[in-house]
Amino acid sequence: MDGKCFVADAVALAVYLVAANPALTGIGLHEWIGLGVFVAFAAHAAQHAGWVADTVRGALRFPAPARVANLALDALILIAFMVVTVSGLGVSGTVLPAFGLYADGYYFWDPLHAIAAKALLALLLVHVAVHWKWLYNFVRKSRGAVRGKSPVEGEDDD
Repeated sequence: MDGKCFVADAVALAVYLVAANPALTGIGLHEWIGLGVFVAFAAHAAQHAGWVADTVRGALRFPAPARVANLALDALILIAFMVVTVSGLGVSGTVLPAFGLYADGYYFWDPLHAIAAKALLALLLVHVAVHWKWLYNFVRKSRGAVRGKSPVEGEDDD
């Protein structure tokens, strides 16, 4: 992962955390931010399409437990995110009406949205926890590169 992907991922996570708290933003803004998170997630998925293909191929060739577990976690995050997005549109009182649309089934979509949103938050926390060491090393190496040191060797570039 390069610095651009890391920044995009960090921004997407921060925006998601704001969107995940409708009491903070109000329902209308929560819906629009949620739509923005969907766009950010689509960009994230596009950035990591090569990684996904490599990981799936690698998991099929050499099914190491950690690789398969990471892939399963990412698949669960994808499923939860899609359920949150679809159910969020199903209960929408701002975004859908802005486009002249309406979805029936509020009493189905609302609890599904609440459950999926909680599951997604939990899965994202697990994802960050699983990758904390990698994230720490990436940030540490990046900070060293910013200070004029080689991110690999820790030596000056001069």
